[in-house]
Amino acid sequence: MTSIARPGKIIALHLNYRSRAAQRGRVPEQPSYFLKPPTSVAASGDVLERPSGTELLGFEGEIALVIGRLARRVAPEDGWSYVSGVTAANDFGVYDLRYADKGSNLRSKGGDGFTPLGPAVLPAADVDPAALRLRTWLNGALVQDDTTAGLLFGFGRLVADLSQLITLEPGDVLLTGTPAGASVAGPGDVVEVEVSAGGHSTGRLVTPIAEGTVPFGPFGALPRTGEEQRADAYGTSGPAFTLSPELRERIESVGTATLSVQLRKHGYHDVFIEGLTSTRPGTRLTGRARTLRYLPYREDLFRAHGGGYNAQKRAIDALGPGDVLVMEARGERGTGTVGDILALRAQVNGAAGIVTDGGVRDLAAVSALDIPTYHAGPHPAVLGRRHVPWEADVAIACGGAAVCPGDVIAGDGDGVLVIPPHLVEEVVDAAIEQERQETFIAEQVAAGERVEGLYPMDEHWRGKYAAWLAQGRP
Repeated sequence: MTSIARPGKIIALHLNYRSRAAQRGRVPEQPSYFLKPPTSVAASGDVLERPSGTELLGFEGEIALVIGRLARRVAPEDGWSYVSGVTAANDFGVYDLRYADKGSNLRSKGGDGFTPLGPAVLPAADVDPAALRLRTWLNGALVQDDTTAGLLFGFGRLVADLSQLITLEPGDVLLTGTPAGASVAGPGDVVEVEVSAGGHSTGRLVTPIAEGTVPFGPFGALPRTGEEQRADAYGTSGPAFTLSPELRERIESVGTATLSVQLRKHGYHDVFIEGLTSTRPGTRLTGRARTLRYLPYREDLFRAHGGGYNAQKRAIDALGPGDVLVMEARGERGTGTVGDILALRAQVNGAAGIVTDGGVRDLAAVSALDIPTYHAGPHPAVLGRRHVPWEADVAIACGGAAVCPGDVIAGDGDGVLVIPPHLVEEVVDAAIEQERQETFIAEQVAAGERVEGLYPMDEHWRGKYAAWLAQGRP
């Protein structure tokens, strides 16, 4: 094993793992690339600053190839022979700036320290390029785990393809793409990447994340964050879903009871967040899920993760307009998961609501806020009695329901539902039609009609319903 020096050039792939292609909803016909500056290289243990004013610092664990000899117009079957070693890499990028240099990724992925490499290089002669394993951890939790058996384009082909036009020189580095599971890290997080094969390992490439303190000047592109950027950063497959004001209004025109019927017709029976009470039962809740998970309290874990600017506070600060913070507290009511100060911060940020299957502190003060908070009950104890704030924007379980970042959350006096984004339009259209039919049926019942054949409507009543609609009824 040897260490790696700063390369002459760094070439990175846009998309190269089947798992990532499935997540993105597209499979490229040919490999495509972008350049990262040599000044972006960092070593294991180097602290990476998330630039001030940005939200979406994406990490991507990758296998890096180190070129060992001059490669120019080589054949695919010979490409691997030009590789001297492999190491772990992390292809960091700020999604808030992707629009600024679209395609080139220069500003979004070219920052100082945005390409950690190492800590050791495995000699190419000691490993099988078709049997390498790549793993990435975020705060100790495994988030990426794939092998080179899942590559779309093999390493030899990549070397050959690039060498058709570009001379690859000794020391150059090729980043070979990231598998599914790449996501977002924030200040206080630690990202680790390891490449292994058989008994060989690069060791873990460790990158602690800190908050940047120097703001961007007004003489260049400034960070810009929205639904599309968040969808890309957190790994949402397919085109980004937007909860427009018009769609929000349509959702809120029907009750959660009606929405639940339509979800059940689509085969979704476990989308209720059970056992919660709203601080504002007369206020509708509609928004996109941002998630937070608590672990059961353990002394050493709380010492490491419970104090300071922990995951709970970071999640609250990261909320934006229309977001709903959904918290997994395992149904533990024996302590608070949010109090008046943090609930106020969520409201000031424009968040649509808070949902927790745990307790709430300062319930009277939280109830006095405009933001609706669904909770399992009041409790005066602080977080550390039962919980360790652990991670944000991951799939969680809340009140018996699975919740993924970006899911649509709908709440009213009957309770809270989770709606997968790809079903929202269809479910809402059907729910509106259902309530329109029920308005007609209620009118008939009020006029003295029997429910037999009317509820649900038979062919006779469907004809009368069509005539009712033709009269311009709602």
